Amino acid sequence: MTTTWQIVVHGLVQGVGYRAACVVEARRLGLVGWVRNRRDGTVEAIAQGEAAQLLALCEWMREGPRGAQVSSCDVDKAWVAESPLKGFEQRASI
Repeated sequence: MTTTWQIVVHGLVQGVGYRAACVVEARRLGLVGWVRNRRDGTVEAIAQGEAAQLLALCEWMREGPRGAQVSSCDVDKAWVAESPLKGFEQRASI
């Protein structure tokens, strides 16, 4: 069953290639969605796929790429996508 999760990562996660690495990992896992930096210093991802794929992405996001220092990871498993997502992309910061 396909579901959509919002994942927000806190810590030193901007300026370390986190978003680009997240795109690679999400695509490798076969997920669709997007990732972006937020003004508060966090990284937000909206990912859609099967629960096992989403759990694998969450595990990766808790570590992140080399240079990242993740302090916490918030997951909203009840997030509702406004429309079907396609591909996985890096979006502009908000």
